[in-house]
Amino acid sequence: MSHHAPDPADLFFTRRDFLTRCGMGMGAMSMGSLFSQANDALNLNPLAVKKPPFPAKAKRVIHIFANGGASHVDTFDPKPKLTEWHGKEIPTKLQTERKTTTAFASPFKFQKYGKSGLEVSELFAKTAEAAADELCVIRSMNADVPNHEPSLMLMNCGDARLPRPAFGSWVTYGLGSENQNLPGFITMCPGGYPIQESQNWQSAFLPGVFQGTYIDTKNQDVDKLIENIRNGFTTTKEQRAQLDLLKTLNAQHLQRRQNDAQLEARVQSFELAYRMQMDASDAFDIGKESVATREMYGDTVQCRSLLIARRLLERGVRFVQVWHGEGQPWDSHEEIGKNHARLAQEVDGGIAALLKDLKQRGMLDDTLVLWSGEFGRTPTVEVPTPETLNANVKNGRDHNHWGFTAWMAGGGVKPGVYGATDEFGFKAVQNPVHVHDLHATMLALLGFDHEKLTYRYAGRDFRLTDVHGHVVKELIA
Repeated sequence: MSHHAPDPADLFFTRRDFLTRCGMGMGAMSMGSLFSQANDALNLNPLAVKKPPFPAKAKRVIHIFANGGASHVDTFDPKPKLTEWHGKEIPTKLQTERKTTTAFASPFKFQKYGKSGLEVSELFAKTAEAAADELCVIRSMNADVPNHEPSLMLMNCGDARLPRPAFGSWVTYGLGSENQNLPGFITMCPGGYPIQESQNWQSAFLPGVFQGTYIDTKNQDVDKLIENIRNGFTTTKEQRAQLDLLKTLNAQHLQRRQNDAQLEARVQSFELAYRMQMDASDAFDIGKESVATREMYGDTVQCRSLLIARRLLERGVRFVQVWHGEGQPWDSHEEIGKNHARLAQEVDGGIAALLKDLKQRGMLDDTLVLWSGEFGRTPTVEVPTPETLNANVKNGRDHNHWGFTAWMAGGGVKPGVYGATDEFGFKAVQNPVHVHDLHATMLALLGFDHEKLTYRYAGRDFRLTDVHGHVVKELIA
């Protein structure tokens, strides 16, 4: 007869529990000590602040995403040859997704800015006026293919085909978060998801706590920005009591399932959701900013998103991504003069304000700012064809992965221009920088060797840059 009180938990067995207790008990006992250290690690806060292995110049990142692929030859890479050859066949012929023909001169004027004389088009005049001497402009970026989906995955996750953790997930995995009441990785995309949806900020095989938290910044009301941020039925004290009970039950459930990673992530999400109720409401409420600050940023959706991004970074969020709208708005297959002008007007003032604001607050030195899309656009005009979905296009540019522009600011980068495309802007020909190289360099600025920031999964050590990438030391101050 048993002398112990019955435990209801003993009435429930998984198949693994059953096999462990039937003939494998001694093996399980001997393995227990081997796994104790791993179990202890799982019980620690995965978002606790961690020190990078090497001296870091940056400790936080903001990625301003020109979703759809902004044209480099109309923004940050002037090509006078296009005006000279406008309407003529150019000697550079490279494979593109759709048919293109003759040279297409930029409809925008370029001008020199700052002491450096950086040439920038009128589309980003405010950004150039505010920070021309702060920008590290890479005019020799290149990717793998001229398609949105794989290029988005490559830029965001380091792999064009297979599910891999996003850059923001790797950064929060390596550094943790300085604010335990907010997610370490936040992605803002107004109006809905972009192409490839949440895969762009997935944690993949990393624990779920490192996945990006999506916010639709099309809404201005905090209660609509973050669903269910306030509890209208119970007090904070009552919520805490409910959560403590749930935590106890979940802990028992977790223990019986050998600290399953997905279940652990769900438990962490409950705790984070509770803690967010106060901090998130404050961080996303730009009404608490001065009128002068709000006017400096501007009142477009993109500009408000950038102001929120600064508030999040200020509160210790490690990685913030600000997308320019759902779908692929910069994908100007037609009327690039009209469409690029509209898009730039929505964001130029906000980017200028962000860079000035970060500098005034002493944050730019250790904040790494990246502006990029997934690729650039062709210097040749796209031709309408009956067999494409773009049968009526005119005055537009196709996708171009052979050469495009990205720029960085702050965070230890070296201002100036690096690399170049050919005289027409079709292909990177001087100091090419692949997306893997960009990622490796950014990780170096954050204090990591991109070859050693790894995660063991399926018997292999994975990393953001896979088996590729080189640190471009010339981009580091």
